[in-house]
Amino acid sequence: MTPYEEMMLQELQSWQHEMLQEPSLASIMARKVQHKLNSYIPEKIHQAVTAAVKQMIRAVLFGAEKTTQQPFLHITMELKEAVIRERIDFYKKAAAAEGGVTGVGGILLGLADFPLLLSLKLKMLFDIATYYGYDVQDYRERIYLLYIFQLAFSSQEQRRGVYLKMVNWEEQKHFLPSDIHQFDWRNFQQEYRDYIDIPKLAQMIPIVGAPIGAVVNYRLLQKLGTTAMNAYRLRWHDEDKRLNAPSS
Repeated sequence: MTPYEEMMLQELQSWQHEMLQEPSLASIMARKVQHKLNSYIPEKIHQAVTAAVKQMIRAVLFGAEKTTQQPFLHITMELKEAVIRERIDFYKKAAAAEGGVTGVGGILLGLADFPLLLSLKLKMLFDIATYYGYDVQDYRERIYLLYIFQLAFSSQEQRRGVYLKMVNWEEQKHFLPSDIHQFDWRNFQQEYRDYIDIPKLAQMIPIVGAPIGAVVNYRLLQKLGTTAMNAYRLRWHDEDKRLNAPSS
């Protein structure tokens, strides 16, 4: 293992510890409040939002592959991650610019921010997966992207469960449903919406919405990028353990 890979492993272990932490009391209380608020929303609204998010994400998932290059293979992890950090930085700046522009217009332009930002996030995940050497045309790789998304933008309680689905992914992926329609879209959209509700509402305030939108979007892309890097490091480490396991 190279010095860089040893550093990667240390960062991965720290991240794994964070993913496995039990929900704090504050997190549990906040989640109860959010569940209570969600219960006041009519079921038809929940269904409509779930359907909209599902179609929006499916459109990006099946459209981004047309603009994504072939997987990076046969280069060192250090070089891969140097390129990946550059791409994350590009998307952070693009998201900040988009958040600043939509934040200027208050509520109307603020509503346009949701699909635009979602597209940037998913496109960035496609790029990251490709640079790590994974073929995003594989349906199972797209599910992994959705799990990364959930890890980044879910409550502490939900995050732990999603993480456990990703450990030993090469084995777990064989038990996935055969159709992406069977993915739990309802839970996906509620967790995502609950996570970003407060900062995104602040973005819709006239005048101050622009700087708030820029900062919030920048940080959301940073969090997603860091989560994605560690999620793929997890697979790298699992593969390394399999290759170096003693033969029986």
